[in-house]
Amino acid sequence: MRVPMRIVCLLALALVNPVRAETAQNLKQAFAAAWSRQPVTHALPEQRAAAAARVAAAASWTPEPAAVEIGGRSDRFNRDRGAEEVELGLAIPLWLPGERSGSRALAEAGSGLLEGRTAWLRMQLAGELRAAWWDWQLAREEYLLADGQVTAARRLRDDVTRRVAAGDLARADLHQADGALAGALAEQADAEARREAAAGRLQWLTGQPAADVPAVAEAVPAEPADEAWLATHPALAVLTARAEEARQAQGLARVRSRTNPELLVATRRERGATGEAIEQSWSLGLRIPLSSGPRHAAAIAEAGAGRVEAEIEAGRERERLLQTAQLARSQWQAAERRRQASDERARLARESQGFFDKAFRLGESDLPTRLRIAQEAFAAERAAQRARIQQAAALSAYRQALGLLPE
Repeated sequence: MRVPMRIVCLLALALVNPVRAETAQNLKQAFAAAWSRQPVTHALPEQRAAAAARVAAAASWTPEPAAVEIGGRSDRFNRDRGAEEVELGLAIPLWLPGERSGSRALAEAGSGLLEGRTAWLRMQLAGELRAAWWDWQLAREEYLLADGQVTAARRLRDDVTRRVAAGDLARADLHQADGALAGALAEQADAEARREAAAGRLQWLTGQPAADVPAVAEAVPAEPADEAWLATHPALAVLTARAEEARQAQGLARVRSRTNPELLVATRRERGATGEAIEQSWSLGLRIPLSSGPRHAAAIAEAGAGRVEAEIEAGRERERLLQTAQLARSQWQAAERRRQASDERARLARESQGFFDKAFRLGESDLPTRLRIAQEAFAAERAAQRARIQQAAALSAYRQALGLLPE
């Protein structure tokens, strides 16, 4: 059987250009990938369907489905005179006064709590991902910097080797250059290990290889009005929703002072003996259970305890969020000042390194001074790079404190 040429060409292209695994190009894409891997994401449609079903059940005409009762009686196994009786009944549960509206309010509060918990889980994941993302970016930048330091140290060692061969420098200078290269290689190995560890943590969260993309800070949030942002903060919203659910549960517990009454409708067909006419009768009844007493009081107290606990916890969480946001803002502003100072230090160190490089090539400076200046420049550049990543991470932490998802 001949294989079509088109299929052969497609297979050849697939072998030459293998499909690459998708990678998140920014923090927003990484968050979307991480959220899609969470178990709650896959269970959420079913949970929402269950919540909608509870709301629909609370809006139905009866608190529970009606029940059918069927019974019969006959003298066939004793006197056998043809006496027969068949009864068919229907038991319909009835809502207690105020129970239907209370049940609906409780079901709707449960739906709100489900959405609040989902939003809070998203924020928790966002915080974990932000930490992993900026750890990866810092480890990546430090590795790139260490790799550049190895290249510079190797270039200097080669230059010193040529000058030692020409008799311009002593062999001791070559030992110092080799030592500087060995130190740079050791630093590179440490940076590579940190990079691999950070990449592994990020990949575990997103399910994708860590993308080798430049670090881009999130957008600076608009200046929030005084405490207005708390109204939509997921951490406070979930506690508020829990308190509302407990409040509705307490109200419903007050209404449910007894088991639901039942409306009984039945019909009976009976015959006294063989040959007699069949008679049919109807009955209508109402079954009213007595009050449950202590059980009713226990249900009210239990729901009230849950409401009080949720309300107090919401108040304390409000205080914590305000303090956390204020601290995160201060740390972000401090990180911005530190970044500016570190950039200035790195600029001056690079200029000084250029001066001493030129002086060393002209023989106006010795190698130890040249190595010291290079090490200082490397430390300044690393501090500046770290300050830039830390400033971006502090901005993400500030957005996290305000309850904003990654952008």
